[in-house]
Amino acid sequence: MVAGHLQEKNGYYYVVLTYIDEATGKRKQPWIPTGLPIKGNKKRAEAFLMEKRRSFIVPRIRTSEGFTEDMLFADYMEMWLNIIKGSVAETTFSSYTMMVKKKIAPYFRRLGVSLGGLEAKHIQTFYLRELQSVSANSVIHEHANIHKALKYAVKLDLIPSNPADKVERPRKERFIADHYNAVELEQLFEATANHRFSLLIQMAAFYGLRKSELLGLKWSAFDFENNTITIKHILTQATVDGKRQIVTADRAKTKSSLRSLPLVNSFREKLLALREQQEYNKRVCGRCYDYKYEGYVFVDELGRIFNPNGVSAEFKRILERNKLRHIRFHDLRHSCASLLLANGIPMKMIQEWLGHSDIATTSNIYAHLDVNSKNISASAIEQALPIPSGASDVKKW
Repeated sequence: MVAGHLQEKNGYYYVVLTYIDEATGKRKQPWIPTGLPIKGNKKRAEAFLMEKRRSFIVPRIRTSEGFTEDMLFADYMEMWLNIIKGSVAETTFSSYTMMVKKKIAPYFRRLGVSLGGLEAKHIQTFYLRELQSVSANSVIHEHANIHKALKYAVKLDLIPSNPADKVERPRKERFIADHYNAVELEQLFEATANHRFSLLIQMAAFYGLRKSELLGLKWSAFDFENNTITIKHILTQATVDGKRQIVTADRAKTKSSLRSLPLVNSFREKLLALREQQEYNKRVCGRCYDYKYEGYVFVDELGRIFNPNGVSAEFKRILERNKLRHIRFHDLRHSCASLLLANGIPMKMIQEWLGHSDIATTSNIYAHLDVNSKNISASAIEQALPIPSGASDVKKW
């Protein structure tokens, strides 16, 4: 029987068990909620403590052969990260790691529940707790992690079924994209005319590129003879092995994201001028020039790449300094879509321009902005079903 004691917190009793982890030699103290208020429940809490001390099974030592059914679910989740590391993109793995180590593992470690002892009610309680501080969409992402990890445990015959299948997920919140109209974009372009991010901002709004696609642009993506841009490379930032670092890849977010777009003359001239300026900077700076990101379009005077997080932070400061309405840098992409819709461009063409995987994604995000099609529908109904004019049919009370 493991050692343990009662602990009072926020008006409730908790059971705190104590055991030595044989794998690390360190003391572990999982917290288990009793659900019993402190007032009038001491004997019931003591009985709960004794039952948990008798029934608690100390997790076995993890070996290189794999996992065990009675290991802590928190430990299993962290080991599962090592399993999937090589099968997902670095940015995806970074997202999984943050979610598991910051939210999922700490909660279930305090609960002290084993992989084999995990039940749907434990997961459901976790979701309800999370919904008090994060959005429903965040909980849906947490559920995806937990469900995927437990599916793997079923595959290994560690558990007979996936308890996450029995859990009710929160309803996904509909995303309403924010955007600038044409007047606001003109004000933004004027305010940033002499800023080092000027071209970056203009291309984001005109082409609706994702930030990772913009920063991932290389000179090889431009065909100045045929006037095309090929979106085929990304640059982003992620936490890898506990450190924030730049991640590059010769891929896009989805297969549809790999696309070619026309290079209009105004950007063609600006890009050619920028390429010439970069060559001049290399000659002037000599050995001081940073060639690590040689070939990338958006670098500073010393060849250093524009940091993704730095772009977002500076964009926010630009808006504040110029007293412009706050939007995210990514909302320049939505501004592009809203202008296309306002000018009568069909949803299918917008899908292809933005590089969405299917038209449903485009429709879900921008349907509320599609004023033209609604006006056409209203006109069609008005033609087919004329409404009598005058007020004679209005009943007077």
